[in-house]
Amino acid sequence: MATDTQRGTDSGLSKADAKKALDGFINATTKALKSGETASLIGFGSFSISKRSARTGRNPQTGKEIEIAAKNVVKFKAGAELSKSVN
Repeated sequence: MATDTQRGTDSGLSKADAKKALDGFINATTKALKSGETASLIGFGSFSISKRSARTGRNPQTGKEIEIAAKNVVKFKAGAELSKSVN
């Protein structure tokens, strides 16, 4: 019989199977976000891309102004079931 260190406590999956499942989810989510889509897990939440525009920042050590490049950032919005379960 497997111990808790060998199997996920709730899933019943081996560590290897859990890693494969998690890697598959990460790869699918990354692919969807790169193509401009939203990735959702019903009840858990959704991942989307938001564009952050270029801006001027300040180096906290020197106080000198620096230019911060525009970039895409990943946003997560918790689903109703997840939000309800933590409150």
